[in-house]
Amino acid sequence: MNLATWLERTAAADSRAQALYSGTQAVADYGTFDRLARELAGWLGAQGVAPGDRVAIFMANVPDYLVVMWGCWYAGICVVPINAKLHGREAAYILQDSGAKMVFATAAQAQALRAAQVAATIIEDLPQGTPVIRSVHRNEYDLAWLFYTSGTTGQPKGVMLSHGNLMAMALSYFADVDQVHRSDAALYAAPMSHGAGLYNLMHVRMGARHVCPASQGFDPAEILDLAEHFGNVHMFAAPTMVTRLTAYATASGRSGQGLRTVVYAGGPMYLADILAARAALGDVFVQIYGQGECPMAITALSRADVSGDDMARVASVGQAQSCVELGIGDSAGAFLPAGQAGEIMVRGAPVMLGYWNNPRATAETLRDGWLMTGDIGMLDAQGYLTLQDRSKDVIISGGSNIYPREVEEVLQSHASVQEVSVVGRPHADWGEEVVAFVVGTATDADLDALCRDHIARFKAPKAYIHVDALPKNNYGKVLKTELRALL
Repeated sequence: MNLATWLERTAAADSRAQALYSGTQAVADYGTFDRLARELAGWLGAQGVAPGDRVAIFMANVPDYLVVMWGCWYAGICVVPINAKLHGREAAYILQDSGAKMVFATAAQAQALRAAQVAATIIEDLPQGTPVIRSVHRNEYDLAWLFYTSGTTGQPKGVMLSHGNLMAMALSYFADVDQVHRSDAALYAAPMSHGAGLYNLMHVRMGARHVCPASQGFDPAEILDLAEHFGNVHMFAAPTMVTRLTAYATASGRSGQGLRTVVYAGGPMYLADILAARAALGDVFVQIYGQGECPMAITALSRADVSGDDMARVASVGQAQSCVELGIGDSAGAFLPAGQAGEIMVRGAPVMLGYWNNPRATAETLRDGWLMTGDIGMLDAQGYLTLQDRSKDVIISGGSNIYPREVEEVLQSHASVQEVSVVGRPHADWGEEVVAFVVGTATDADLDALCRDHIARFKAPKAYIHVDALPKNNYGKVLKTELRALL
């Protein structure tokens, strides 16, 4: 079944219901939203883009993002979402690897692509064509969302998510996370290329409103203003966004009026931070745990649990969602009993089909149907999962994953850098920030300039620590645990 069927049904049921907003300004009702998506689908077909092809979206948070997404699905085309914060060269790699036929971009992102001299066709204005009569048939294994997640090898990997994967995620949301009503408003303050954007699915299905902040990003004052204006607001937020929203609300004396549900995920939420958040904003919080390879759908911690008095549960990431099986395994993948820490394993309908054109990585990550998450956790007797650590060296800053190897390869390309190692340092606002230990004579200014030319600004080190040598074990492997201890 094609996901576009959901928009088709919602528009047929009430075409005049308001759908898309830019700030407080209404942009389209559901009838218009549906028509624009159908016209885009017709235009794509006229350009020779066929079902199963890929089309990229490199856009800030604007209402047209949803039109492009659903228009592609109407045409049976797989969407390739690209984080709007990425450097043009990083986006160019995704375009090349995915084989995207074209890329829809907002002005700043189009400029970044042209500066990187990409060969892809760049579309800035929403085109119109002869509207398709109905959506192209898709089965549950046909690709809908090809999401690129940075890999520890330094090159992003394309996570293949099908119509069936995303439908399972959305239906599990209703069972385990929250309900959606027509009177609700989904507020997109986090990047729509990630989980915040995927959460539009259940809101489209139920005919809710979709609000893109005029700032196209996250601003605490704007968020609270929009919540008061619309009421019944749902939003997805990284833990750092929650802490910033809490700090602003506390300082300004605002209560979070109009917020109905804030789903938080994307990094560690410290117990003290969520307690402060619920004290400032009320019982509006739900937590989920997922990965790009099983989007938003591994566990959920209910509103009642987040608001409860059991601090062990409040500090957990909840129980397995309805559409998955959850296990904790040892180094060989054998199941461990409750109370023992090991690698988190998940199996079920939302787990990816595999990595795009990367059978080796697929085989390493999917074993007998189980997704090996690389995260370390522990289940209690009631099935609540507590995250212990990350077995990978990923740095999570502001809810975005940053992989040290990717940054290291850029810094290592400088002629005056002999060795480099990148680690995360705790940061009060962002969770973690990137720090580079450098052996060599390159200056901080040299390294900053190099990063500006090759990677997104949020991935660039916030500090350089110049050392004579990096600590290593007997096999020559850099001991990042010692580097973190130095911090």
